[in-house]
Amino acid sequence: MARKNILSGLMDDSKRFTAVNPEAQGEGQSLSFKGIGALGAVTRSIDALSAKAESAKALEQKLANGETVIDLDPELIENSFVNDRLGGDDEKFQELVEAIRQRGQDSPILVRPHPTHAGRYQIAFGHRRARAARVLGRAVRAVVKALDDRDHVIAQGQENSARADLSFIERTMFAHRLEGLGFDRETIMTALSIDKTTLSKMLSVTRRIPADVLAALEAARGVGRDRWHELSVLFDDEAFLERARALVATPGFVEAEPDRRFELVEGLTREEKVDVKPKAQPKAERHWKNVDGTLAAKIVDNGKQVTIALRADRASAFGTYLADNLERFYEAFEKGE
Repeated sequence: MARKNILSGLMDDSKRFTAVNPEAQGEGQSLSFKGIGALGAVTRSIDALSAKAESAKALEQKLANGETVIDLDPELIENSFVNDRLGGDDEKFQELVEAIRQRGQDSPILVRPHPTHAGRYQIAFGHRRARAARVLGRAVRAVVKALDDRDHVIAQGQENSARADLSFIERTMFAHRLEGLGFDRETIMTALSIDKTTLSKMLSVTRRIPADVLAALEAARGVGRDRWHELSVLFDDEAFLERARALVATPGFVEAEPDRRFELVEGLTREEKVDVKPKAQPKAERHWKNVDGTLAAKIVDNGKQVTIALRADRASAFGTYLADNLERFYEAFEKGE
């Protein structure tokens, strides 16, 4: 800047330089330089570079403050490090693509400079708009703002909370993922604009329902908090969990819409319980009596155990005899085999 001021002074008629030898030039005579020739060109170049630098600095500051919308190549943009959606909604996404094709992108997305890859960006919110721009082969309008991880997830969560297209379970899974990434509960509550009690109920759902079943159920946009919580409690029963896992693997379940999938699992509570354990073999029962009929026995064999019940006055004595001689009887049995 100092050099610029010096050169500008040279080109200013109001600023004159007194000759080094005033006697040779005449008393009071001075020299002036006009903005012509090589010196003028250099001055104008420096002025232009300075103006560009100031403009770039101002733009950078505006971008840092989130004040300016710019066009970005969607290929330079990566998704957020934490996902906030379950599955896809192809029909609504195609509607978004057509809307942007016809009237352009109504609202910008928010991105931050990528924390580890220079020249790239990471989406805080606006994933579907960025994806639509990629499909259409056009630039995506974006606000670039420097955000740390905490501010990033808060911006992402609050923008999603302001929209109506995220289901309860998607918001719950977002909270679950944030907790898994080590964010404290205060940050999660701020991101989702919820209180401590609501967050606890949300996280209880993801603790009870296994991840594979949740993934199979998908978004279920028509199902609210209370039904999800009531369903999650049923998974405390191991038998119900096994039946649910068997259900989600069936073709009829896979082909159903997410809301219908939830109803199918929910409907397991209205069905008769199915014993998932192997059925016991039918019991085989035999009866024995001694020759004079003074001692009787009932032998019951269910495939896993044999029970001998003795009836008679001497049943106790004979039972003791059998118990005392089991080793001898077993050796005889093995020799016979």
